[in-house]
Amino acid sequence: MALTALRGFLCVSFLGLTLVGGAPASAQVAKHLAPIPAATVALMAAKNTSPAAPLLIRVFKKESELEVWKQARDGRYLLLKTFPICRWSGQLGPKVRVGDRQAPEGFYAITPRLMNPNSAYYLSFDTGFPNAFDRARGATGSALMVHGTCSSMGCYAMTDSQVGEIFALAREAFAGGQAAFQFQAYPFRMTAQNMVRHRTDPNIGFWRMLKEGYDRFEATAEEPAVSVAGTRYVFGPSKTSAKEALAQARLAEEARTIDTLTAAGIAAVRTTYSDGGTHSTFVSLARMSSPTLGMVSRPEALAFAGREVIVIPARKAAPLPPVLAAGLRAPEMMAGPPKSGDLSVFVFARLGMGTGESPTASAPMIPGAARIVAQGFGGAAFQLASR
Repeated sequence: MALTALRGFLCVSFLGLTLVGGAPASAQVAKHLAPIPAATVALMAAKNTSPAAPLLIRVFKKESELEVWKQARDGRYLLLKTFPICRWSGQLGPKVRVGDRQAPEGFYAITPRLMNPNSAYYLSFDTGFPNAFDRARGATGSALMVHGTCSSMGCYAMTDSQVGEIFALAREAFAGGQAAFQFQAYPFRMTAQNMVRHRTDPNIGFWRMLKEGYDRFEATAEEPAVSVAGTRYVFGPSKTSAKEALAQARLAEEARTIDTLTAAGIAAVRTTYSDGGTHSTFVSLARMSSPTLGMVSRPEALAFAGREVIVIPARKAAPLPPVLAAGLRAPEMMAGPPKSGDLSVFVFARLGMGTGESPTASAPMIPGAARIVAQGFGGAAFQLASR
């Protein structure tokens, strides 16, 4: 049955090879059978991949970007194209319940049966929400798509031409033998700095789970093995010990960076939206309800998209004591980095506790330098030379 459905979706006997990068066999070719643009086919060849190779898709809400990755002949995934997202709705964070307007976040498997060539929004594919993780957490909702027409109520909306190309890329990957492609949805690019900046967000625990999958993919360029245990995503080891070592090194380095940035006291923020956002490419067109985008949902909400509210202000570095600050040369006064043998701003000499071995107050000093000199038996004084 699955094979029959796959053949029915792909229409392999009709497609042939003429639909990949070439002109359609007929001017009446249905939109879901349109070829991959020739420029994209050429780009795949230049990147040592092909239309039939497996693909993987990542989306980022805050940046409003959708990435298409293709598997190269060496088995590694590489970034093929980045598409600006025309519209997504809700806030940063996962889908929880019907009617919350949230677009899903997490890891989803897209099979041929989730592709919809008859969509009311040009073309679409269902994200597969709710997956096993969503169901375990009691999330509700359905029909959350990546589709055309710049309108969203829990979906990732593209332009018609964009979704047509994405649909064609998925179609050819299925025809090449890929049973399902992985769809990764994130609130933002899961860098250490972004994680620290959003450390007070109620969703931070969930996002830390997502980050492991993100880091594994970044480190190994292979599709992460994702499963669900209880109410947690679980990621299996990489296919080889060498790649697993890369993944573990990346995870450890990101953890250290997060600890360092947190200790440094960078600001914590909450990124807010009236109702989702759009890529900067589309802001003006969306606000004007341009016919080139179709039916734009709630364009007035875009004026309030992506506002950052500071929850914890950045901690300022403690200032130097005045005597030290005055004695330090300003960076712009330095000719360059110090060289071996250069005199230091500070002159260090041993205190002889009254034995005469420490510098005396009459000894010459470098302008701007500081020193400690003996002063009576067992005493000492700090001196700062004027410039």
